[in-house]
Amino acid sequence: MRVLHTDEIAAAVAQLCVQANRALPADVAAALAAARRREEWPTAQNALDVMLENLDAAREHCLPICQDTGMACVFIELGQEVALQGPLLSDAVHEGVRRGYEDGYLRKSIVADPLRRTNTGDNTPAQLTLSLVAGDKVRITVAPKGFGSENMSRIAMLPPAAGQAGAEEFILQTVRAGAPNACPPLVVGVGIGGSFDAAPQLAKKALLRPLDVPHPDPRYAEMEQHLLEEINRMGIGPAGYGGGTTALGLAIEAAPTHIAGLPVAVNISCHATRRAQTVL
Repeated sequence: MRVLHTDEIAAAVAQLCVQANRALPADVAAALAAARRREEWPTAQNALDVMLENLDAAREHCLPICQDTGMACVFIELGQEVALQGPLLSDAVHEGVRRGYEDGYLRKSIVADPLRRTNTGDNTPAQLTLSLVAGDKVRITVAPKGFGSENMSRIAMLPPAAGQAGAEEFILQTVRAGAPNACPPLVVGVGIGGSFDAAPQLAKKALLRPLDVPHPDPRYAEMEQHLLEEINRMGIGPAGYGGGTTALGLAIEAAPTHIAGLPVAVNISCHATRRAQTVL
């Protein structure tokens, strides 16, 4: 049994909050650059140039990629052979977010109550997703999520008879309605199956997969490619100015579900799809 103090988790979360907000993952940055090379519409070319210049400026000056530094979505895969010592894991995560957003001069965007709207002043609490896995390691992923794109996300509880065609229609409708307001080109996460609460979690998890890694199941991999092509035929384009790239990628995660249901959730992310990861 390996012993790990939760102070180490807090320190890692703080570092990842800053790292994720200042630099795009290599796969997302590469997809954005590839979109610029393919783009033929001058207005869209200019929009992509500005996005790429913004990435360079953020890197050079150690500044956030986007002013909306997001809700801190923290995913922890905890090895069952790890014994935690110290403060509660959730408290350590919140402390890490508090420290990272303060030390990194990141915008604090969280309100304590959804109706009273009083800002907590430190971007806590974080949104924590915990999974128990085999082994003696702790994998931590921080994925700051801005709400310009989060607000465009949707869930549908479809009847099983809707099938793949119905699921695809809902996904495309969601993107078509929300893309112009979500800072395209987008990254689209899709969750299919589970229960009402599980499908959005699957969709959020899908956003963590690198854009150049298809689903291991050929059926879902083909569906991902087909939907991405259909989305890019919409002509919405970078920043909504038209062009050939409305989405940089689309990933699907699926799970078992009930015989009477077909839950489908779509979690839209903007071109600044941020995530940073470490293993303790």
